[in-house]
Amino acid sequence: MQAIAEQRKENRSTLAWPVSVWLPEANRFFNGRSCNVSKTGVFLRIPLTAPIRSGHIVELNFPRTPDLAMEKGQFARIKKGKVVRIDRRNMLETAEIGIGIAFQ
Repeated sequence: MQAIAEQRKENRSTLAWPVSVWLPEANRFFNGRSCNVSKTGVFLRIPLTAPIRSGHIVELNFPRTPDLAMEKGQFARIKKGKVVRIDRRNMLETAEIGIGIAFQ
């Protein structure tokens, strides 16, 4: 068994929220769900068919509820980030991959 050292710099909060990931290499969005988020990054689950690789720069679209959109003045929180990790465990059971993204 191999020990893995924790590399996170910020505390993460569990957050299951819909998110769309724009992947320029595929010229399309992939819909997924956040698992956890911090000030510096997010871990998502997206369809395993997404042609994503470590190092890709993506745009994340976190939709807001109508009430929050009225308060903030826009219907989505958009962030850019770099794919720093891809987790393919359980992809055959869930048809999803996990991706770790560091915000830019």
